[in-house]
Amino acid sequence: MNNTGATFQVRVGEYQEGLSWYETLFQRAPDFVPHEDFAEWEIIKGTWLQVSQGNPTIGNGPLRLGVSNIAGERKRIMEQLHINIEPINKREGVPAAWCTFTDPYGNKIGLYQDL
Repeated sequence: MNNTGATFQVRVGEYQEGLSWYETLFQRAPDFVPHEDFAEWEIIKGTWLQVSQGNPTIGNGPLRLGVSNIAGERKRIMEQLHINIEPINKREGVPAAWCTFTDPYGNKIGLYQDL
């Protein structure tokens, strides 16, 4: 297989509310809105998150987003989206720190930072 990119899709029960939530998470509007009730953000070159109207698949993910300052991003997201995020996790022998949270629809999302 010759990979050229990746997409991940999450479903939200209330599209406009979900769209606003993800705009706040990414601090920007979607990069592409191909049709009604469907938006996409290019997270990194060739990797897209799709947000669509529909019934969420509970227990999927998490989709983890790499960040350079996990403590700062965790704090920002908790303040701006008014949610709780688990404490930052670390494990001996693992060169990363991570934390997980959910969107209002039950989709699991996380942050990680290479150490």
